[in-house]
Amino acid sequence: MKIELIDLTVRDLVAGYHDDGEGGVVGYGGKLDIRPPFQRAFIYDPKERDAVINSILKGFPLNVMYWADRGAGATDKPRYEIIDGQQRTISIARYVAEKPGFSFKGLGFDNQQSDIKERILNYELMVYVCSGTDSEKLEWFEIINIAGKQLTNQELLNAIYSGPWVTDAKRYFSKSGGPAHQIGRDYLSSATKVDRQQYLETAIKWISENNIKEYMRLHQDVESAEPLWEYFQAVIDWIKAAFTEYRSSMKGVDWGSLYNVYKDEPLDPVKIDAEIEILLDDDEVRRESGIYPYVLTREAKHLNLRQFDARMKRRMYRKQEGICVICKEHFGLNEMEADHKTPWIEGGKTVEDNCQMLCRKCNREKSSK
Repeated sequence: MKIELIDLTVRDLVAGYHDDGEGGVVGYGGKLDIRPPFQRAFIYDPKERDAVINSILKGFPLNVMYWADRGAGATDKPRYEIIDGQQRTISIARYVAEKPGFSFKGLGFDNQQSDIKERILNYELMVYVCSGTDSEKLEWFEIINIAGKQLTNQELLNAIYSGPWVTDAKRYFSKSGGPAHQIGRDYLSSATKVDRQQYLETAIKWISENNIKEYMRLHQDVESAEPLWEYFQAVIDWIKAAFTEYRSSMKGVDWGSLYNVYKDEPLDPVKIDAEIEILLDDDEVRRESGIYPYVLTREAKHLNLRQFDARMKRRMYRKQEGICVICKEHFGLNEMEADHKTPWIEGGKTVEDNCQMLCRKCNREKSSK
């Protein structure tokens, strides 16, 4: 991998600046893609934007910016793309080159005195350009992304595998109020954000069974992302058919993984809903979102069932005088584990009368039977 520092002034950066209003933003005489497919929209607030211009006016250094070299063969797109520094670049370009640009302390760029304009245009920026293999670029992106307004994992992958597939996929998955958001917002985690590419990440994770990089590598030059969109719709339709009553606890469930396994299984929505109601009322169940995978998999780990607390364990340990009820050997408290005499699946509760202390070996063997 090659990384080199290039000489660049604000004058060079804003040359040929153009924003087509639909996400395409270029500068550096048309050679710089300021908003490549993986980048998010402009998010600096006025205070952050003004700080950039203030730093330039006072001659203070701005943080280092990073570009990737797409190679001389990238004739259908600008030669370079911004990896880190998009927000600073757009702040500069909108002040200097956009007509009308914004004002700083009541003055737009065109209102400045000629010597101030020259000071701004001649301001030197520190830009490092990286060229190399996809894996080398990804490693570099991850390193430089440690500080600042970080890119998400999916945004980083969009940078590596940018192409027609990523561009098309964003039509479906990367806009608030867009197709994926409209049908999936009730089922994806409330922390999942469309504009941070997390809808796209979730959909690829589901369809690829958690092999996102390989899926994107194989589809990088594919023109249409419609198969992914159709898959996503199928998952949502399956959820609505199998779990007919919507509950807020359905958000954030790993629905794609469940769909991949159970989509062809005959399911009884009425029976499923009745069981969900019982589980929602069960004080032993601590994770409501785990109810949905449980009713399909029968794996109690999804429910995060109540555990015996430390005081209950100590009281039972003293009552048993440190003797494991199975092997009858003596152990220290930290060598023993609390166990339900009658398991939850058979109606057992997490109460002292249903508690017994077992040594770790006996408890593991009992649990595996």
